[in-house]
Amino acid sequence: MNEITAIWAEWLRPSAGLPTVQWSILLAVAAIAGHLVHRFTGMPKVVGYSAVGALAGLGGFTGAAWPLQGIGLFLLELGVAVVLFEAGGRIPLRWFRHNPMVLMQSLLLSALTLLSVYYVLRYLGVRLEIAQSLALVAMAASPAVLGRIVIDTGASGPVTERAMVLSTLSTLYALTLCTARAGVMDRPHNSWSDMAYPILVVLGLSVVVGAILALTLRIALRVMSPTSENTSMLFLALLAAGTALASHFGGSAPLAALLGGMLLKQLNPRPWAWPRQLGTAGSLLTMLMFVLVSVVAANAQWNVPTAKLVAGLVLTRFLAMVAGVCAANWGSGLTWRQATYTGVAMSPMSSVALLLVSQFAASTPTLPLIARIALPAILLMEVLGAILATLAVHRTGESSRSWGADASLTTPGELRG
Repeated sequence: MNEITAIWAEWLRPSAGLPTVQWSILLAVAAIAGHLVHRFTGMPKVVGYSAVGALAGLGGFTGAAWPLQGIGLFLLELGVAVVLFEAGGRIPLRWFRHNPMVLMQSLLLSALTLLSVYYVLRYLGVRLEIAQSLALVAMAASPAVLGRIVIDTGASGPVTERAMVLSTLSTLYALTLCTARAGVMDRPHNSWSDMAYPILVVLGLSVVVGAILALTLRIALRVMSPTSENTSMLFLALLAAGTALASHFGGSAPLAALLGGMLLKQLNPRPWAWPRQLGTAGSLLTMLMFVLVSVVAANAQWNVPTAKLVAGLVLTRFLAMVAGVCAANWGSGLTWRQATYTGVAMSPMSSVALLLVSQFAASTPTLPLIARIALPAILLMEVLGAILATLAVHRTGESSRSWGADASLTTPGELRG
């Protein structure tokens, strides 16, 4: 694409710039691919989106600079914030009083993933700082991919709900620890207090922004209908403002959105209607997020030594997720079979992981191996993880649609994108 447009550069002068034309064409192709993949294989559309982005990245498409910055970084943060705000709104905190083992599951699987990935990478000869950073990133599951799978398969049930909750909580832990870690990578920290202070700063600022967002929306819901398009527009505008402000003041925009969604759920426990009202705009933002992740990840350097480290990280993370969910399954309300498939459904990595790696790359440019290992792992688990999670949903009988031709029937997921 870049070579073709270079030939036209003398006379092609689009008003919004040549990168806009390139991205528009790429998103159009991704939309077609996502539809065809879902229609003829029953796989979620994210597989098609990621495949197109990966092929574009491997083909030399340079529409996204690394580390992410400017409008590309903002769009990714906004897309992640929208997904995490909605995911946070699905978690009633009072639920943990009745079933505390769910919280225990989230803590155990995150801790087990962190320690397992760290020690495996150290065994494979990775430096201490790099192994620590990659282990923190590996904690983050992908509520975005799981949410897309739920829409495309019509899934509902204990495994689906538990996987969404656990992936959201693991993302909360990863965002807090990684953002704090990225802020002190180039500073000397010899004690726990040196790490505790940045964590408290990130959490505090994110809580403040999230609380302002939740309270503003709660006040708006007193005078505006949740089903109104104006409410959805207000939601997106406030989330965009919160995204910009949280990052500027040193907090985490996605974390602020996640905490804001959880707080609004406590203030307004009724089911939310505006995610459905976001319609095509929300679907386009989600598709852009998946394509951007795969384009950037595919531009990483690929070689045999790195492939071994990527394989070790991915396999260790997968086993640790399954083991963590099963280890704390006593009294959680799931059968052992359901717990195993819940761990399998936790395997996708996507936009949150890319955002965390971009933070590390921007704060520590002297450690390029972090991105060199993490980006291929993210690309692999965005596609393979989506397939595994879809398999888990079907194997537990929680999908309302069968594989193959039956998946091509028009559904609410089709209408949303």
